[in-house]
Amino acid sequence: MSAESLFPRLEALLPKVQKPIQYVGGELNSTVKDWDEATVRWALMYPDAYEVGLPNQGVQILYEILNELPETLAERTYAVWPDLEALMRAEGVPQFTVDAHRPVRAFDVLGVSFSTELGYTNLFTALDLAGIPLEAVARTEADPIVLAGGHAAFNPEPIADFLDAAVLGDGEQIAIAITEVIREWKAEGRPGGRDGLLLRLAESGGVYVPKFYDVEYLPDGRIQRVVPNRPGVPSRVFKHTVMDLDDWPYPKKPLVPLAETVHERFSVEIFRGCTRGCRFCQAGMITRPVRERSITVIGDMVANGVKESGFTEVGLLSLSSADHSEIAEVAKGLADRYEGTNTSLSLPSTRVDAFNIDLANEFSRNGRRSGLTFAPEGGSERMRKVINKMVTEEDLIRTVTTAYSQGWRQVKLYFMCGLPTEEDVDVMGIADLARKVIKAGREATGSRDIRCTVSIGGFVPKPHTPFQWAAQCDHETVDRRLRELRNELRNDKQYGKAIGFRYHDGKPSIVEGLLSRGDRRVGRVIHAVWADGGRFDGWSEHFSYERWMKAAAEVGVDVDWYTIREREEHEVLPWDHLDAGLDREWLWQDWQDALSDVEVEDCRWTPCYDCGVCPSMGTEIQIGPTGRKLLPLTVV
Repeated sequence: MSAESLFPRLEALLPKVQKPIQYVGGELNSTVKDWDEATVRWALMYPDAYEVGLPNQGVQILYEILNELPETLAERTYAVWPDLEALMRAEGVPQFTVDAHRPVRAFDVLGVSFSTELGYTNLFTALDLAGIPLEAVARTEADPIVLAGGHAAFNPEPIADFLDAAVLGDGEQIAIAITEVIREWKAEGRPGGRDGLLLRLAESGGVYVPKFYDVEYLPDGRIQRVVPNRPGVPSRVFKHTVMDLDDWPYPKKPLVPLAETVHERFSVEIFRGCTRGCRFCQAGMITRPVRERSITVIGDMVANGVKESGFTEVGLLSLSSADHSEIAEVAKGLADRYEGTNTSLSLPSTRVDAFNIDLANEFSRNGRRSGLTFAPEGGSERMRKVINKMVTEEDLIRTVTTAYSQGWRQVKLYFMCGLPTEEDVDVMGIADLARKVIKAGREATGSRDIRCTVSIGGFVPKPHTPFQWAAQCDHETVDRRLRELRNELRNDKQYGKAIGFRYHDGKPSIVEGLLSRGDRRVGRVIHAVWADGGRFDGWSEHFSYERWMKAAAEVGVDVDWYTIREREEHEVLPWDHLDAGLDREWLWQDWQDALSDVEVEDCRWTPCYDCGVCPSMGTEIQIGPTGRKLLPLTVV
């Protein structure tokens, strides 16, 4: 397969499409290596538009780590919009990388990072444009290994027939290990062909190769068992966990986009994992244990990233950034360093009960006072106990009152609708909470110039969480509750105009629920949707619920069976052979605790409650305080 640049052919198409700049590459800190000097070549894909995919932290980290390896190159590819897709098909231009515009099919590995299941149809488009057979069994040695990662890869079964392999968990170390396996296999003359390489990857227990596992079903449609069909293939595949994050200070050279993207900032992940135990939160469950970066490494990463990128905003990322054991010292140290400069700091994710005004003041010291966002998730105290989001109404009112009194004028509150055991009164409690927030803000400031935005998403039960057995709420009920809530807020003459209301209807959540807890039979639905024109399903203007339901009916998949059906304790779930380290009995007990409104503490600050991750994965919680200090930057 030739790896010559496709740009001369692509360039002629670009004047005919919207935002052509997203396809030209050449960003600051992008890397183009000599093709012939590399023995292993990766194409890394984020299966969404450039503006969403370029800022993705996971892809940027792997891109940099792989390009640091000798005789290895990595380039990036993103989903192309339908206007360019049509022109590429008409002119025979295949899927390309943005770095050197090489054909994706020429690479050894196509690594796809799935943050959400709604990117599956975009993968199909990329494979088809690249000339790679959609079904893994049809691929030859001329095709790359199609490898999935990201949070959605913890249940890759709905696209198992279209993947060669999947990796669970952190990618830094396993990407290097896979590269070495491919290098050795090539050096030995590619023994066993494509299957020989896949078998080497599978035998380690760290790479899941779906074709080496057979799924057997019971007469009622439930799974009987999932078993390996090759000698040497392990019965379970384990997730990867990077310990000592200080040893992995990536990205060191962040990519600076040419076109506008959804996040115009340099992001530093200050810790990985979360043990708050929110029962709905797949990210918190699958990324355990908590591993903090030290205050000094965070400072070094910020200084280096600002220097290398020129970004004027720095985001300190994690699942709950204010929970870092030295967050006050981090905030003050960075605010001191960058006071009087054009560099601002942000803390994108903050829990109500971890927030304090001193922290907020440090982050806004450079004069930026945008709105504050908090996520109570549940509208009533009872719901917050069910989901283990231990935030009381008093916590929320106290926090927002302090914020309003210190000069903030906008607060955004995020909730979910359709949670297990939820009733109408729980959703209507959101209106009461919003009214109390506005009332408290007016009283604290003596001003009516107070705003609160209520944002609501539909709940989707996810694998590897205590709610993996739960029945999903049907979209009719979700939509009815949200309509009633909207009317309640609109008709409130005293507070209604001060409360913004944003919500997503329940239909996309049903499709996401089908994909998140589906098995291999759901793959037929995805293929039928894609063949019918399904693209960019994460974008409301492109998503079609009717298309998904029509496809499911045509291939004989009962959507309700996968979504609104509650599972029994001992039912074999499609992802049971994929080990996130969580003890299944502990997850089931936590589900029972949810039904009894029982809360669970955070094991960072209390004794271990036996979720199973640390002993089964050979890991441990890594938190401070370190007692180190951030020194002022030396001016050269």
